[in-house]
Amino acid sequence: MTEQPAAFPEQARGRRAGVSWDVLGAVALGGSLGSLLRHGAGLVWPGPWSTLIVNVVGCFAIGVLMFVITEVASAHRLVRPFVGVGVLGGFTTFSTYVADAVHLVVEHRPGLALVYLGGTLVTALAAVVAGVLLARVCTGWRR
Repeated sequence: MTEQPAAFPEQARGRRAGVSWDVLGAVALGGSLGSLLRHGAGLVWPGPWSTLIVNVVGCFAIGVLMFVITEVASAHRLVRPFVGVGVLGGFTTFSTYVADAVHLVVEHRPGLALVYLGGTLVTALAAVVAGVLLARVCTGWRR
């Protein structure tokens, strides 16, 4: 009888897979803060354009953060879960982005909804690239 391969690599190495409570706590705390910031932005400037700006700013910050903590500086292991996944994940809101597009369709503005959907996607991705490039320039990083 042959032994079945482990379903998870941790099991194959003899370790039990478990929850990393400090990482979970960092994500939860960061997500709470990011969501509060997002809600505040929506109160100051309600509507789909607020969502667009929040997503672009958040994606720009993700580009800067990920470049800095992977290429420039050694960060504490909880920085990425707290800031990247938690704060910036809670701040950016692609579910609201879709809800805003549906709202535009309901208001009989399907063309604007398509422009909004495509424009947000393109500008958010461009913002990540711009964040990485700006971080490279500001840090003087060279390969």
